[in-house]
Amino acid sequence: MRRKLVIGALILLLLLAVAAVVGDRVLLRAMRAQVVSTLSGEDFAQYADGLNIVLCGAGSPMPDPARAGPCVAVVAGGRVVVIDVGSGATRNFPRFGLPPGRVEALLLTHFHSDHIDGIGELMLQRWAGGSRDTPLPVHGPEGVERIVEGFNSAYAPDFGYRVAHHGPGVIPPSGAGARAVPFAMPAEGDSHVVFDDDGLRIVAFSVTHAPVAPAVGYRIDYRGRSAVISGDTVKSDNLARFAQGVDLLVHEALAVHLVDVITAGAREAGAENMAQISLDIHDYHATPVEVAELAQAAGAKHLLYYHIVPALPLRRLEKLFVRGVAEVYDGPATVGRDGTWVQLPENGADVRLRRRG
Repeated sequence: MRRKLVIGALILLLLLAVAAVVGDRVLLRAMRAQVVSTLSGEDFAQYADGLNIVLCGAGSPMPDPARAGPCVAVVAGGRVVVIDVGSGATRNFPRFGLPPGRVEALLLTHFHSDHIDGIGELMLQRWAGGSRDTPLPVHGPEGVERIVEGFNSAYAPDFGYRVAHHGPGVIPPSGAGARAVPFAMPAEGDSHVVFDDDGLRIVAFSVTHAPVAPAVGYRIDYRGRSAVISGDTVKSDNLARFAQGVDLLVHEALAVHLVDVITAGAREAGAENMAQISLDIHDYHATPVEVAELAQAAGAKHLLYYHIVPALPLRRLEKLFVRGVAEVYDGPATVGRDGTWVQLPENGADVRLRRRG
């Protein structure tokens, strides 16, 4: 009997060893297939239809395991334009089938650190990953020149290291860094055309984020479909004007009733500076209910929240975040996470909510 048990144990160990080897081979094969899918453009092909809006980062300065810094990818007709790029967002691109090398331009809404602190990583990954021979165009209100100059200066030694290591044939020196494309701040009711080519039209319009200025939002139109990206702002009449009839409104929001919990906790811990900061941020963001009221008045077909404040590490908190929204907005409202993807097929009416990653 003992002998049988020993033999059985040896056979089991042998089977486990074989399974481990086979499992490793399967894992490595799957890893290689994913690399092929990502670099060949197979994943990107899923964005072929219509106007696609992908949250590469749905978060704010508050650390959130489900949300990188604010970043929205606009994909239309094979073109990729990125609006803002917060910390960690660029690392999400491959997960979502968005090769950084395909990015045509970066559009900034304003110059708060959480909206620009991913610029260095994006311009590097676009250059190295895409073998681009021209710098990343960075569009924004006047003042963007200083932002771009700072990143180029900080990354200048690294540019030299990359070329010296890989060679100019692999990483063209002319593609390093970024190039500022400033525009004058549009007056209330006016807009600035950022893109207007092959059916894709993107315009910038002013929003209110005082004391932060300048600050803009963007409206995107592509073959009968439309979306508005708010940037950071309070409830804005000018934004409502540009959001009239849009298929998708992507709007920032701060849930005061949840931030108040942070304020109370900070005071209990004796962290008065954090308590004051959590109070100060109330006055330059819109609440989820205010955004819902704006979406209702504008006739937006779908509302997508991003730049979520505070962090929402639990799904249950997402339900608390939108408390009261259904009472003022009769359309679907989604609390964004990294990988939230809205597809708007061209010349149609469907609003397809999907997930990547």
